[in-house]
Amino acid sequence: KVIGIIIGKTDIKGFPDRKFGVDRFTFGFTVKDSPDFFINVSAWGSDGYINRLCSSFSIGDVIIENPLVTTKDLEKEERFCPTTPPYRLMLAEAHSQMCLCVDVDTSDSLLPLIHMPVKDSRDFYPLGDIVANGKSLDGSFINILAAVKAIGEMKLFRKSDGCQGQRMEVKLFDELVSSFPLIIFVADTKINFDSFRNGMTAAVNSKTIITVNPTQEAGLLCRYATEMLESGALEQDDKAEDVQVESITAVYTVGQLKEKSQESPETSHGITYSFISKLDLDSCVSKVAKCKFQVTEGTQYCNNQLCPGRGQVFSSITGFDLMMNLTDHTGTLHACTLRSPVAEAMLGCTQTEQFTHLTDNERTAMKWKFLLERCKTYVKILPSTRTKSGVRAVVLACSLADPGEVK
Repeated sequence: KVIGIIIGKTDIKGFPDRKFGVDRFTFGFTVKDSPDFFINVSAWGSDGYINRLCSSFSIGDVIIENPLVTTKDLEKEERFCPTTPPYRLMLAEAHSQMCLCVDVDTSDSLLPLIHMPVKDSRDFYPLGDIVANGKSLDGSFINILAAVKAIGEMKLFRKSDGCQGQRMEVKLFDELVSSFPLIIFVADTKINFDSFRNGMTAAVNSKTIITVNPTQEAGLLCRYATEMLESGALEQDDKAEDVQVESITAVYTVGQLKEKSQESPETSHGITYSFISKLDLDSCVSKVAKCKFQVTEGTQYCNNQLCPGRGQVFSSITGFDLMMNLTDHTGTLHACTLRSPVAEAMLGCTQTEQFTHLTDNERTAMKWKFLLERCKTYVKILPSTRTKSGVRAVVLACSLADPGEVK
């Protein structure tokens, strides 16, 4: 007998059985009984048995009686199932039974496991790194820790086997925002380049396990956002007025900036003469004036739980929210934040609205004024445990470098 909590579940599939001349049906799920151990289970049987079994439980605790323990086909199962130890359990219609756990003490001891990620909580890609790495991650399976920003409507589609399926789109965001309702840790999600959206997308499949509100990680991310909002740090990042640019005189290479951030937990400032190796000019955002929470066009009320004017009609401000890469002979600072009003000064746009009316050709010409050019960039460097590089950079000022200044 095995007692555990269900942390993942797949759809039912049918296969023709040539030996007996009837269709066999199967579905799978993943069971966890301790913080470190979980195992895949596959159930096989007739149409009626599998449908009844599958509909009898969802994410929750369960008792499995008389399972068959078998060795995994590593090559096949590692591709299509969650990564688990080298064994799996099988449920057969003839000799296996399954029922929900009714013992309160057992249930209470198992329920916390559903909020523990199945992968190392430090092993994930920040969304900024996914965007920065672009097509180099195409086809890879990675882990993501992020917040749910929006959930799209359910849509129907036709599967390759002719059956009807359902899909929905979920938008994620992370530490550069001020509030969020739900945190998820997504283990083994497949990253692909979407030519239609011209960007990276993450797809959930039978190998993926999603942990909702992961105990430790969700608390850290939520506390970070709350502190940022209450301290006004988000607004300071936008205005970049916490330190006068004229007072920054120390010059660093990209490599030195990274080392400086790793040596000290304090925020540091510096100048770097480096090339702009990537510059995205496609992100203008609207934010609530009081709390800086990002909203979509047409929204009338702020739904930020921490906003002083939550539920009230708000006034919005429009500004840039861009990402750029800075590169020199020592390395690259990925996904540096470039926001208003610094972006307006750099690009020569007196108002964000002026930029939104530019044609694609005019935007391209503006981009190539800076792309692959050596620039004098004032940056604020913040240590970040949530990025692979350990560094988060905010651009305070940027202009084409004077050849006389460059050594």
